[in-house]
Amino acid sequence: MAALIPTIALAQVVTTPAAGDTPPDSTPAIRIGGTLFTNYTYQTSPPTTDADGNIVKKNSFDVTRAYINVTGTISRLLAFRITPDVSRETSTASSLSGSLQFRLKFAYLQANLDDWMPSGSYARFGIQPTPYLDYSEGIYRYRFQGTMFVERAGYFASADAGASWRLALPSNYGDIHVGVFNGENYNKAEVNDQKALMVRATIRPFATLAGVLQGIRATVFYDGDHYIANGERTRLVGQATFEHKYLSGGFEYLDARDRPSAAADAVETRGNGYSIWVTPRSSRGWEALLRYDHHTPDNRSVFAPAGTAPNATTTLNSQKQNRLIAGVAYWFPLQGTVSSALMVDYDGQRFDNITTLPVHSVGAHALINF
Repeated sequence: MAALIPTIALAQVVTTPAAGDTPPDSTPAIRIGGTLFTNYTYQTSPPTTDADGNIVKKNSFDVTRAYINVTGTISRLLAFRITPDVSRETSTASSLSGSLQFRLKFAYLQANLDDWMPSGSYARFGIQPTPYLDYSEGIYRYRFQGTMFVERAGYFASADAGASWRLALPSNYGDIHVGVFNGENYNKAEVNDQKALMVRATIRPFATLAGVLQGIRATVFYDGDHYIANGERTRLVGQATFEHKYLSGGFEYLDARDRPSAAADAVETRGNGYSIWVTPRSSRGWEALLRYDHHTPDNRSVFAPAGTAPNATTTLNSQKQNRLIAGVAYWFPLQGTVSSALMVDYDGQRFDNITTLPVHSVGAHALINF
């Protein structure tokens, strides 16, 4: 991500620079940008029923992201960003149920620390990108198909209100991003006195070497939070990524602990999982996406309650959620600063020892970012 305006990394880029590497501009300025994700999805299974009870295949056109990015520099040291986001109202009690509404996604002040620290270092205050997902999406580049594994599984979101500091390592060897956040995500108000400490450390061990090794990065991310005092909510992620002009890929492993209550008889859920993805690409704009997610919501070796699995002898750690995504995309040639892409993909979910039916869909996705 540039110092202010986040962009989807382009097919022509070999190695994505670490976020914030562009030196701050000393001229006061305001800039307008935007991001649009739109799609058509056809769910092949399971079928559903309409208002008359007819069996139908669910399909829809939708807009999943519509950003208007207002960014600017107040001085060489100070910058800001304000970004509203589109979201569909799902409350059945609201008169706006089903409507697409704009809500605040980012709104922060940034102090550029380039004069005292390596270029790309900064401090932020306000609703801002959380350290892990914003960084990872710049490498993954297919957020317009859907969220990454840790967000799709519901463990944390891409933005939250808080204060953070990023230290860029010299010679683009990596960075360290530390922040204190509400922990409730950007779309919810703070509900207690607990705060989330998030730390991401990334290293590029071969940053100054020529060749394919330059594209290797290793990352560790920790999110330490609490639902209430002594009610643990923690996430630990290990990630390895590789970038090259003809191939990018990544692997991430998640370990999560959740204890919503501190009562003596309260249950601590222990979830884990991993995601592996690869994007082979050509020099003509064509790319493929192959991704597999594997999730164990609770890896405790205890029996599942009756009714939550095919039989009462099923243990919780045998309940798995699996997802396969496969698609082909075309990234259009750059038009100035505008990047755009079209994608056709298959997205299938399978559930082991869980009563939820498998879900399979095909879709077309479009991206415009400027």
